Amino acid sequence: MEELKYRGKKRLHRHKDTWDPFQLNPIGAEKESRRRCFQLAQYLVAVIVGLAVLTSAVLAKGSLLVLSTLASPFSMRSPKERQFFMLMMVFCLVFPNVLVFIKSLWRCAFKSLVIPNMRTMGIICTIECLVSLGTSVMVLVVMPQFDVLTNLFISGGVCIVSSVLQIAFRLQRETWKIIFPVCSLILIIIGYCLLGVDFYVRVSSYVDRQTDNCFLFIGIGIFSSILVSCCWWENPLQASNSMQETLSELDGFRDFVFVITSLLRIVVIGAVYLIYHGLILNSITWLAFDLHNDKSGILQVGLGLFALQAFCSASCHWFGVVACKIHAVRMSFALPVCCTGPAVLLLGIILFFIQAQEVEKAERSSIQEFCDNLFHLNQTSTGLILAEITRSICRTSLNNSYMKWPFFMLALEGMCMWLGFVSCTYYVWKIKVQRIERTSQLFVRRLYESAFIDLSLLLNTKMKVVRARNQESHDEIESCVIYLCATMWHETYDEMLKILTSMFRLDRYRGDPKEEHADCFDFECHIYVDDSFMIEKESGKRLVNEYVNDLVNVVIEVYRVFTHKEPDDVSIIETPYGGRLMFVMPESNMLYIHLKDKALIRNKKRWSQIMYLYYLLGWKGYITKNPQKIKRQNNPCRASLISMDGESFLLPQYDNDTKRKHISDSNTYIMALDGDTDFQPKALVLLVDRLRMYENVGAACGRIHPTGMGPMVWYQKFEYAVGHWLQKTAEHVFGSVLCSPGCFSLFRGSALMDDNVLKRYTTTATRASEYVQYDQGEDRWLCTLLLQQGWRVEYNAASDAYTNSPEEFKEFYNQRRRWGPSTLANTLDLLHSGPSTVKRNISISRLYIFYQMFTVGSSILGPASVTLMIAGAFQFVFKIPGTLSIVIAVIPPVFYMIVCFVAKANNQITIAAVMSILYAFLMTASLFSIIGDMVIQETFLTPTGIFLVSMTVMYLVTALLHPEEFSMIVYGLMYFICIPSGYLLLTIYSLVNMHIVSWGTRETKAAGEVKKNRNVVCDKTCKLCCWDMKLQVTQEMDNLMIQQITTAVGKTTLQDPSKQEGTPQTAQPAEPQPRPETTTKEENRGGWTKSRQPDKQKEEEEREQKLFASSSSSEEDEDDDEDEDDEGRFYGDLRDMEEVPVSDWVRPVKEVFLKKLTFSNLNRNLQEQIRYALRSKHQDDVCEELVLMLTDTLNGELSMVGPEDVLNESQLEELQYALSEQARRILKTNRMERLEKRVKRAIEKTLNAPQVQQLEESENDFWVKLIDRYLTPIVDTKAHQDEVTRDLKSLRNKAVFLYFIINVLWVVATFFLQAIGNDVISIKIPKFYTNGTPSGEVLKVEPLSLMFLLSFAVLLFVQFLAMLYHRIYTLIHVVSYRSTEKDYKPNDVGDDDGLVLENHTANGLVITSDDM
Repeated sequence: MEELKYRGKKRLHRHKDTWDPFQLNPIGAEKESRRRCFQLAQYLVAVIVGLAVLTSAVLAKGSLLVLSTLASPFSMRSPKERQFFMLMMVFCLVFPNVLVFIKSLWRCAFKSLVIPNMRTMGIICTIECLVSLGTSVMVLVVMPQFDVLTNLFISGGVCIVSSVLQIAFRLQRETWKIIFPVCSLILIIIGYCLLGVDFYVRVSSYVDRQTDNCFLFIGIGIFSSILVSCCWWENPLQASNSMQETLSELDGFRDFVFVITSLLRIVVIGAVYLIYHGLILNSITWLAFDLHNDKSGILQVGLGLFALQAFCSASCHWFGVVACKIHAVRMSFALPVCCTGPAVLLLGIILFFIQAQEVEKAERSSIQEFCDNLFHLNQTSTGLILAEITRSICRTSLNNSYMKWPFFMLALEGMCMWLGFVSCTYYVWKIKVQRIERTSQLFVRRLYESAFIDLSLLLNTKMKVVRARNQESHDEIESCVIYLCATMWHETYDEMLKILTSMFRLDRYRGDPKEEHADCFDFECHIYVDDSFMIEKESGKRLVNEYVNDLVNVVIEVYRVFTHKEPDDVSIIETPYGGRLMFVMPESNMLYIHLKDKALIRNKKRWSQIMYLYYLLGWKGYITKNPQKIKRQNNPCRASLISMDGESFLLPQYDNDTKRKHISDSNTYIMALDGDTDFQPKALVLLVDRLRMYENVGAACGRIHPTGMGPMVWYQKFEYAVGHWLQKTAEHVFGSVLCSPGCFSLFRGSALMDDNVLKRYTTTATRASEYVQYDQGEDRWLCTLLLQQGWRVEYNAASDAYTNSPEEFKEFYNQRRRWGPSTLANTLDLLHSGPSTVKRNISISRLYIFYQMFTVGSSILGPASVTLMIAGAFQFVFKIPGTLSIVIAVIPPVFYMIVCFVAKANNQITIAAVMSILYAFLMTASLFSIIGDMVIQETFLTPTGIFLVSMTVMYLVTALLHPEEFSMIVYGLMYFICIPSGYLLLTIYSLVNMHIVSWGTRETKAAGEVKKNRNVVCDKTCKLCCWDMKLQVTQEMDNLMIQQITTAVGKTTLQDPSKQEGTPQTAQPAEPQPRPETTTKEENRGGWTKSRQPDKQKEEEEREQKLFASSSSSEEDEDDDEDEDDEGRFYGDLRDMEEVPVSDWVRPVKEVFLKKLTFSNLNRNLQEQIRYALRSKHQDDVCEELVLMLTDTLNGELSMVGPEDVLNESQLEELQYALSEQARRILKTNRMERLEKRVKRAIEKTLNAPQVQQLEESENDFWVKLIDRYLTPIVDTKAHQDEVTRDLKSLRNKAVFLYFIINVLWVVATFFLQAIGNDVISIKIPKFYTNGTPSGEVLKVEPLSLMFLLSFAVLLFVQFLAMLYHRIYTLIHVVSYRSTEKDYKPNDVGDDDGLVLENHTANGLVITSDDM
């Protein structure tokens, strides 16, 4: 209700200014806000991850301590049991090395293999062997000799080398922070001293029969701790930038190093075990490992503890990585890991008291008697663990018969070790990470130490996270520039509204100076409109067509919705390819609309992409790298600067070009969009994250949602859902996405500029296969080029975009007629270049090539598989024999293939629609028949039943894992019954019509562009030599010549405007004379028809002509020592500029923007400009007073003007003077004279008219050469067209023949197997009821059918696993984004003394006195 009242209030306010207060409000125009449910989910995920880290760390550490206690020679276990538990400890040490070996071997075998430097390799192997020696000695030799509490505390000493290196390299930014590693070193040394004192007291007090050899093990333990602490030697060196050459070299072949070192570590662990326990102690009895007849549960306890330790240590490492990536370093990583030791201690004490209570029930005694009683207990399983832990605690000074205070020395030792460990890793609490930070950027090593999992995680965390450290500093973070490029081809008004609303949303998200967020990027919006011009039949003028008219109206409407005013800065520019409209968006980001004339430049989407890629990457990259070669860029002060309150700043249209000088091509991104795409800023930010974090990612795409109504849209909704849920995720996980759709994809500039990418993308199709691959699916071909050059294409499931999908059956078939052959052609091209692509692209492996071969084979066999499925439906529903059902099922596709060869395309689609309906009825009957048969048979444990049920369950689980898209599951039934249409009829239609290379969608009939011969003055045909010449002179030509003569004579009689009083010294061009008109009451301007009163027509024409001429020129520079009340703007020295000649299409376009100068729009614009200029909270009072008083002044000055009348130049000058004087008086009264210039600028901006500009000479030369080299309109001769058609038909015939033969062979093989009979050749499967009991019957299944069914099931299962993996990392990305998401919450901006600028000048731009 409040929203309705708010909208009503706004409408009432608009109604005071105009009789047309009604406006569109596109969906999504309102400001985004953080949803409370997402915030709660973010905290919930952080808490869950933190608890998972703590729990897994406690279980991993505790299970290893239990194993060391059970393997101790002081335990009550038998020698056979002790050596078994010792072997489990060996397995615990080996397990993480096996994991690293498998992962590294996989990467070396299927990703990249770099041969290492032998010297560096030798150093690394030596260090790893020493670390493994220290770990194995500590765990297998020292820990079994000590009690459980000492083992818990002594592990804290493994950070001693890290503390020493931190002190040596002085890694702390603040000098006082060196106290942390110093304290850590001191505390660890004190801890070791207390350890020695504690055992001295134990020996001297005869606690638990301690002997002098314990001091030997203390020394060995300290030495092994030092060896283990060498494991993280890289961390301080990387942070101190020492040995950078060696470390960089190591990063190149780290995978190969891990393969070797993991094997060496395993060998060292085994050697320590065999040497110490086999040779020194001689405690290994090989025959004793036979626990087959174990009745005490030792086998289960040992294996259970090993499995628990191995799984929990790996889980703790993985959850720790997740915690860092979701921006929960403190709460979910540092805090749980630091609390692991105290938590294990607390758990041990609790278990001790539990055991003590059970013993004291039988006999209450002292602690010594209690410990003695434990030796007489004989428990198994869980009781065994509790008893051994309690006995181990009794081996401490707690069991001292003489004094109890030495036990506190043990507690103090533990406190010192723990504080030393925490103070050594203090930096973990301060690190800042970016979203989805790479694991290699977070941790030094891929390997974790399972014996010291908590210490390993913190010590392995990088002291210096390179980019993450700069997350809060926008000055140091790596910035990027994004060019949003939308291609339009005959979009409707509503479709244009979607893309413009999305762009303005991004402008508000990025540019609002009052609201802060962590995303640092600059962007421009470019819209490329194909087929923008038409020839007016009556006059022969070249005007913009109805699509451009709609687009301009949409821009104005969206601008009103977002700002409540008209567009401020509008420029109209003629270009060699047609024209350009330039807008400054509300937050000073730029919007360019490029109008393409198909007579001047090639149309269609691929050529538009080439056009903007060469312009944005080639031309703009060139001028930013070579500013001295561009005349205007060499003197930015003249053309691109604006003076504000004594400071100089770049105008918005030049700002990004200047910033681009400091941004590499790798951080320049191209956002490819369609003209009907709808997206939120979040979707773009998530894609930017992928390219920012991973340098080898050349492109990233999001989740595309089809929109619309009707059965065809329902089918596509589920088809898109399944394609993204399973197929795209599998491609992303196992290799690389093959197609990044052009409707919503982000490309890296350096990837597009790579060899054999953009240059080859400009290839003009000349052969039949090139027409199919290049022009029918340009986005897939571009991705194929990227993959072949070694770039990776990724998919982000959280980046949602919405685009219109075909609602009609015909449009859908024509769209897929393009997509199908293009997909197959590009995939085959990638498979053909598979060996070279595998060598060049680390994301694509041989297994992935095999996976794609399998999917291509499945798609080729799709028609035959659907035909056999239909045959099964005939057999199942109508009880027809198998061979006859196959024959009947083959007849419709063969019939439709013949129809496609002989009938026209429209008739083919009509017949396909009818057949699709019939197939849908059959599929529906088949579905219910299968369900009914399962009910009758009382089991679903048949191949068909299991497949159907498993598919249903899998899709249901997949939908549940996509909660925002769960409703898509409803359209699954529609998808199922349309399988014959989508996979059989559509395949046939696509193949047979492969020779048709037209777009197929949004096609319009070419309007007749015939110029009528009206008012012909002269029409003669002359013969000169061998040429026939036709001469024709019309009345329009005659009038034009007279006009040119009159204008030329008039130029000599013009007065110098600089001599006139009361006007600035500005060069005023001559006013153009009005063209002769052929209509009297109406004037048609490119689609905008303006009715005029006969008595006011002449006056309004003169007014528009005068305003048009004045706005086409600009003011010349003013000197700094001129009047103190100067406006502070300078647009360059225009005295040398000539009048900008304009074409016919410019005037009607400009007239639309001149409506900004009507009374109703001026009133609203002035209010919004004043509010924006004085947007600080400290200026609210004076702002509202200015709005009220200036509005009254405006109403008074224009009291005789109608609400829809456009003001002329004299009225604008008088109004500007009146408003400026009124504002000056109000500010003087409020003692805020410092705001006068700002208010004057707001008034001037309100009264600015749209500008007609001329393209810079250098850029004009670029476009001329680009068009000449790559984009000249293609004009094919009739002979060439016939040749291409023949080649396309020949290619079509080959493809159809190949498809036909393969599918026929599959059908014929199945037919003969059916004809031979199931009794001869079949696989017999026992039939079971649902409860698992056998029915006694046997199911006979054909081998081919079962093989295909199993292959398809395995493929779906593999894709399902990939989906699960991808969902986890998508959740991580979403949670990390929500933690840094922009909150649209205004801040108090105190800018009384200055102006908050939307676009700051790039670093390094210096304005000198010469420039001024």
